[in-house]
Amino acid sequence: MNGIIRLCCSVVVLLASLSSVAKELPVESFSQLPSNTRPNLSPNGSKIAYISNFLSPEIAVLTTFDLTTGKKQYVVQSDNEEIKVNWFTWANEKTLIVSLRFASKRGRTDVTETRLLAIDIDGEKPVQRPLIKPRTGIYGNQHISQFQDDVISFLPNEPDYILIALDLEVANLPDVYKLNINTGNKSRISRGKMSVRDWMADRQGNLRLGEALNYKTGEASIRVRIGDDDTWHKMFEYNALEESGINPLGFAKDPNILYYSQYKGDKKALYKIDLTSKESELVFEDENYDVDGSLIYSRKTNDVIGIYHSHNDDGRVYWDDSRIKFQNALNKALPESDVYLVDFSRDENIYLLYTENDFTPGRYFLGDRKNSSLTPILSQYPNLVPEVLTEHKFVTYTARDGTELEGYLTLPLGAEGPVATILHPHGGPGAREYDGFDYWTSFFANRGYAVFRPNFRGSTGYGYEFAQSQMKGWGLTMQDDLTDAANWLVAQNIALKDKMCIVGASYGGYAAAMAAVKTPDLFKCAISFAGVTDLKKLVSTSRRYLNSKFVKKQIGDDSADLKSRSPAYHADKVKIPMLFIHGEDDRVVDIVQSEIMVEELEDLDKDVEFIELENGDHYLSIQRNRHATFKAMDAFLKKHLN
Repeated sequence: MNGIIRLCCSVVVLLASLSSVAKELPVESFSQLPSNTRPNLSPNGSKIAYISNFLSPEIAVLTTFDLTTGKKQYVVQSDNEEIKVNWFTWANEKTLIVSLRFASKRGRTDVTETRLLAIDIDGEKPVQRPLIKPRTGIYGNQHISQFQDDVISFLPNEPDYILIALDLEVANLPDVYKLNINTGNKSRISRGKMSVRDWMADRQGNLRLGEALNYKTGEASIRVRIGDDDTWHKMFEYNALEESGINPLGFAKDPNILYYSQYKGDKKALYKIDLTSKESELVFEDENYDVDGSLIYSRKTNDVIGIYHSHNDDGRVYWDDSRIKFQNALNKALPESDVYLVDFSRDENIYLLYTENDFTPGRYFLGDRKNSSLTPILSQYPNLVPEVLTEHKFVTYTARDGTELEGYLTLPLGAEGPVATILHPHGGPGAREYDGFDYWTSFFANRGYAVFRPNFRGSTGYGYEFAQSQMKGWGLTMQDDLTDAANWLVAQNIALKDKMCIVGASYGGYAAAMAAVKTPDLFKCAISFAGVTDLKKLVSTSRRYLNSKFVKKQIGDDSADLKSRSPAYHADKVKIPMLFIHGEDDRVVDIVQSEIMVEELEDLDKDVEFIELENGDHYLSIQRNRHATFKAMDAFLKKHLN
């Protein structure tokens, strides 16, 4: 479909009016897990699988729906307490492959593990079966792979088989197996070797590439098979501890064309290389931003047609004329929304579309190109309506050293003059902020607060030097960028000087705690969700994991320096009320990171609150914990900012 789209039902996007004050919605309207999310089409487009989050009881259910017969099946149910659905996709028309994740321990080390299921949905009831069984390793010990969901290829010509990487014999050195999803039988097609940690297949399902990494020395290489040659040729070599290296993204339909990203000067760009001639070609670059997204493939042609790029209007860059025309037609049909194509049937006649904007939560549509129809099927936040939400404004501000920084400013409806404001640094710190709907920001704005989300130094997407600011830089320039953002908000008559709070999660939680000790008079209060407070302990704990040298490279290894940049060691400088919230089963940032600073503050008789979330992870996956977190933040902010 390249022409006008006929909507099967009227879709009206209501613009928020800045002339009226928003109605304060119940906390649960924002803290509710998305009602429906992650839809996935079956190969012929006749079925859809998606996650539904139910409120009573509080469970997440992997659901399938037959678009032809109307049959709905509840395939996997989880309370998100112990086991969570990690990802899922269709292997063929009757079978879903589902990855489950859960928190675990290996010895004294906290880890996350995954398991893989095949689920048949062609009968009266879904039939589940685990695909990987434990086995004895070559050293005579029973070794159970920590990660059992590393699918390398859903073999295009063999719908009953997949290629999967598993370290069944030597830990962290995966072999590659061809696995029958009906019987669980598998045969090894390549033994783990050459320090390869990740394998890649071409579009025909042939094993073609291995990414090797020595965690002790940092030595890394990309090895490829060329044509029918069984030899693994070393194409790229670098030291991952010292150099940026390359990132292989995938093969073209031509199995000898490999796409990869690499820095071109200071910005990451997209390249492709002919493996036979060794000739590389620049495919796409952006002078101002990194090109760091994944490839876009056509289901119909099996070839690369574009790349995800957040700084393009559609979040994608296409070089296929038919897809460009199709995207333009959709943009014209839904002019008030950001429109994203998320999935296609194999013939690309049936498709899934996701739409949102700053003040309209995400909604999914089912499209039929033959009938030129577009039908809304799933909404994420049905209790949120555009009338009470507001848009995000892209702004720039200048740091103290003259560097221009970007961010997104959200003003509450009806704001006139300076208002109480929240500085909301992102996590990572190797991440960044975008426009579009954000449930944290929308919640704060609905409460009457201005919200500023800066892309401070250390954020990704702005080039190599910008991102490298996080290397041994926590608490330094990247923290000063947040201080400068707060002062800029006051200077611009946006924020009330004595009514600013800093609220962050993960690295943002560290930044909030660090702000309380580095600039104790700047903010009225601080909230840290799942944040780091003791860098010395973070580095020490990393010794249990393979990437410990990389953690030291990022955070630092000098004890005195780490303590100077750790808010927990400077609790005596805190003058403002603080709220810490942390999940007890957080496998990204251990809960002890919050407990350490809370204990220090309590010993000093400081104004501090601490909420421990039962079974909580790093992502607020459990509904009651998300409600509890937002209710606690709501009460805390009203107490200290109103």
